Amino acid sequence: MRHLVIDSASEACSVALLEAGAVVDHRHEVIGRGHAERLVPLIAELVNGGRADVIAVGCGPGSFAGVRIGVAAARALALGWQVPVHGFSTLALVAAAAADGIAAANGALVVMEGGHGQWFVQPFAADLAPRAELRSLLPDDAIQLDDALVVGNRAEAFVAKRGSGRALAMLPDARAFLRLPASAIIDTPSPIYGRAPDAKPMAAPA
Repeated sequence: MRHLVIDSASEACSVALLEAGAVVDHRHEVIGRGHAERLVPLIAELVNGGRADVIAVGCGPGSFAGVRIGVAAARALALGWQVPVHGFSTLALVAAAAADGIAAANGALVVMEGGHGQWFVQPFAADLAPRAELRSLLPDDAIQLDDALVVGNRAEAFVAKRGSGRALAMLPDARAFLRLPASAIIDTPSPIYGRAPDAKPMAAPA
């Protein structure tokens, strides 16, 4: 069964076709912004236009726009191709990309950019199972966490600020879906924002 895996929750735009435990084709670009314009063309560049039997999409947390774009694209393709679509946590995907290092260190903390000066943090065990819930914390609060190995796009900043540990800079990579445990798969994908939305409802006039 062939899977199309999509993640656009970070500055990376990453897609992969996976089958029988192997990577059939993939694209991975660090673009910062512009996921809405680049994601579908990247998928179209894959073998057979990215056509797959199942779609899996990173649901965040990450960029609000990037998360929405990825989930919407996955749902639209699943509808058009009449195939099932599932989700997964983008932080779990980052952990999966560092699976060997995390196993050797007996666990790690994933630290990703959260916006508004905060970081998304979540600890993972050696088997990639989450050890605690996802949190969005200010750096001064985040560095109270004591995992020796820190993984993610803010790993180096985290280790530098804390003054201890080992950083493994890492962005989400769709190919790492192969290392995700079955428990990480979400049956029905929906955005994981990780913090309150930027927009606030306006107060009713007096």
